[in-house]
This record gives sequence, structure tokens and C-alpha cells, in this order.
Amino acid sequence: MDCRTKELIAIGASVTAGCKPCLEYHVGKAREHGASEEEIRAAVGVGKVVRKGAAGKMDDYMATLMGDEPCCGDSSNQGCNLGD
Repeated sequence: MDCRTKELIAIGASVTAGCKPCLEYHVGKAREHGASEEEIRAAVGVGKVVRKGAAGKMDDYMATLMGDEPCCGDSSNQGCNLGD
């Protein structure tokens, strides 16, 4: 895997993890390795979708753990819906 691709993956992971210093570092490195602004924005978008899916699943898990109904009540939210 080339460095540009690794940095784009790291951007998505940084967004998902909510790590500002990581995001700044990996955006800079991605640019150094030739990633376009469109590719960087796409990587950020993927990270946001994964973060949202994970947060929703965690909210549902916490509600179940506490004996409550999941807040969203939407059983159609399977995974992180990356548009596969």
C-alpha cells in the first residue's frame, strides 16, 4: 500500500477517533504524498460516517444495558452504511 493511501486511511481513523492532533498530522502528510483535496474530504467523510454509526450502536448498547429502549428505534441501521 502506498503512503498516500495509508495517510488517507489514517485521516478517516483520526476523524473516527476524534483526535485533532492526529487529523492535522495525517492531513499534512497526505498532502505531502500527493493526495488531492477531494480525496482528503472523502476520507474525512468516511471517518464521519463510521463515527456516526459507531456512536449510534454504542447509544443502543447503553440503552439496552440500562434496560431502556434504544433511542433511535431504527433496526434498519445496520453497520456504518458506507453505501456498499
